[in-house]
Amino acid sequence: MASVPAVARPPLLRFLPERLFRPERPLTYVPLAWVLTLVPSLLLSVVASKLVPESGPAFKGVPPGLLLFSVVVFAPVVETLIMGTVLLILERFLGFLPAVLLSSVGWGVAHSLQAPAWGLVIWWPFLIFSTVFLVWKQRSLGLAFLLPMLIHALQNLGPALLVTEGLKL
Repeated sequence: MASVPAVARPPLLRFLPERLFRPERPLTYVPLAWVLTLVPSLLLSVVASKLVPESGPAFKGVPPGLLLFSVVVFAPVVETLIMGTVLLILERFLGFLPAVLLSSVGWGVAHSLQAPAWGLVIWWPFLIFSTVFLVWKQRSLGLAFLLPMLIHALQNLGPALLVTEGLKL
């Protein structure tokens, strides 16, 4: 398969690793992107919990299996389908960087509607998911949808397991 050139890193995103902008070797790309979503969002969640205690989404009364499926499978698939479709339109009319920024802020706002401080945490992973989508779109639209779904599922897995375990107690 012919190599696809890297997407030029916008100056505002130069702090992200250059590897994130090369659509190659998905088996090593996914763990890198997952770490890039997870570590900063964990730090942001600590800050958000200090600013707005008791601000996470409420899952009381949801069966643990349904919660796990909803958070690890359903949400990543549905949200990535929505995100990707919107990104295709935004990038066409505004370009790469504005599309990524508008997408991440939009997802932060949308999640804030469910839990006020959640948007402070969510915008960061969606910055990475949006970047991944647009980078991999250069190689394959199927991979552009699949890889952010996988990274999003991994991002949600740890918190989902913690929440479902808490529901059992």
